[in-house]
Amino acid sequence: MRETLVRLLASRLWEQVIITIIVLNSIVLGLMTYPGIVAAYGPVLRFLDAVILAIFVVELVVRIYAFGPRFFRDPWSLFDFSVVAIALIPATGPFQVLRALRILRALRLISTMPALRRVVGGLISALPGMSSILVLMAMLFYVAAVMGTNLFGQSFPEWFGTLSASLYTLFQVMTLESWSMGIVRPVMEVHPQAWAFFVPFILLSTYAVLNLFIGVIVSAMQQESEASASADRQVLHDDTVTILAEIRALRSEVEALRAEGAIRHGRDGETV
Repeated sequence: MRETLVRLLASRLWEQVIITIIVLNSIVLGLMTYPGIVAAYGPVLRFLDAVILAIFVVELVVRIYAFGPRFFRDPWSLFDFSVVAIALIPATGPFQVLRALRILRALRLISTMPALRRVVGGLISALPGMSSILVLMAMLFYVAAVMGTNLFGQSFPEWFGTLSASLYTLFQVMTLESWSMGIVRPVMEVHPQAWAFFVPFILLSTYAVLNLFIGVIVSAMQQESEASASADRQVLHDDTVTILAEIRALRSEVEALRAEGAIRHGRDGETV
């Protein structure tokens, strides 16, 4: 029974059905954010949401029964379990905030689609390499914030009056959100040489350090893809070895049958 369920859960048809249900649930939850639609079709939408949640619960129960303890050793299965468990908590009183977390069920697409799992796996494997870049960026921000507070704090206290204000202002500058007309040009009207501070900061933070992030992530994803391809090749190699061994065994049996037939034929000839 469990082997049959495992084959069913691993089938392409089951994957497509679950993906369809997840997409449908995402659409329903999105429609429930419109007051007009909720006023007109609220009971229908809530009924569909409850039915889909029941389907997810049944699916988890079936997976737990089919895989047994292996279910709780799989990170993606634990992720699915957590997402569905959050939806089962009554969203009333202090837990009313959990109502907004129901959309997390849409993230089950990640655990359902192998391609998305590889992308997330690449991002997770990139975290150790990103930690050193985060330290470098934190040092750059801290040094620049201290300098900005000392240089521009008295003239622009709302932007550079404190260290925390300078950090937030520099973060806005790094994102290139209204950095020129909103911050740098007003500062340059009072401090004409301020460009010598902001331009190197933008070059280092926006273009240099962030490109390092991208490089680390791309490298990690490439390694993840190569590891996946290597695993697929290993599975194909193992299957080929198994098939060859079965062919050799079959050939040996055929040769043994031929030899036995030849011996019998010789004995029959001697008898005649």
